[in-house]
Amino acid sequence: MTSAPHPTPGARTSAPTDTPLRFGYGTNGLTDLRLDDALHLLADLGYDAVGLTLDHMHLDPLAPDLAARTRRVAHRLDALGLAVTVETGARYVLDPRRKHGPSLLDPDPDARARRVDLLLRAVRVAADLGAHAVHCFSGITPDGTDPDTAWKRLAESLTPVLDAAATAGVPLALEPEPGHLLATLADFHHLRHTLGDPDHLGLTLDIGHCQCLEPLSPADCVRAAAPWLRHVQIEDMRRGIHEHLPFGDGEIDFPPVLAALAATGYQGPTVVELPRHSHAGPHFAEHSLRFLRRAATAPRTTPTRSGDPSATPEGSST
Repeated sequence: MTSAPHPTPGARTSAPTDTPLRFGYGTNGLTDLRLDDALHLLADLGYDAVGLTLDHMHLDPLAPDLAARTRRVAHRLDALGLAVTVETGARYVLDPRRKHGPSLLDPDPDARARRVDLLLRAVRVAADLGAHAVHCFSGITPDGTDPDTAWKRLAESLTPVLDAAATAGVPLALEPEPGHLLATLADFHHLRHTLGDPDHLGLTLDIGHCQCLEPLSPADCVRAAAPWLRHVQIEDMRRGIHEHLPFGDGEIDFPPVLAALAATGYQGPTVVELPRHSHAGPHFAEHSLRFLRRAATAPRTTPTRSGDPSATPEGSST
């Protein structure tokens, strides 16, 4: 059986709205699709961008001929009219047994160096793709490691990555992640001051994480983060529960959040992050864009259920 041909590259099946925001979808929520198929899907649905997670199924950063494969992806993104942010949250890309391991906080300096090498590769990929930013995170503080030591390791590990980002002209966008050493906006500012406020250190703001644990509302988090904002991830979430939910399944009132984001003048992609919903990725990609466009042009939105065609997957967080 032969598959149906793809529509014309860049063809849009959903009419764009007048919102200044550019919406994207993360490939970590499309892991059941080949990368080329995922990119075509997003372009066909009408997305403006993609959050490209470097992983074994999508532009493997550790496989041979990375530069040549990156050039092919760059040509495909250009043909489809998709902007890109490079994301580095693949669960097992470095260690098949430890989720997100090793981290920048690992007690073993050689292990930390492996994570640094991955980020350096990501910076090179991002430069070759013309990406808006490279996303990363701190990692969970290892057992037996005191906070001062953990912060020192993080600062030292990020220094060569920031140097590479500055040389490449690509911002590094650090994400506060629930349960990690750097978990909140306050933690981001602590690290920023520790490093001397380097120009190429920016922020990934995850809107769901704001709902999960920040003292400010998600809309107020957007306004507070605006000067450092380099990448935005978005999904629904409930207070105190780190579980990425389809839009309408959580507690976030999205019109004020998107209005605040538009008011900041943020130019990068706003990328849907549903890494545990890849089992129905095409459905959630279509649903998410429709929801965000309504929310971006309406003063208020009444949350609606996602219409998941199958059972909700177990597990929380990314």
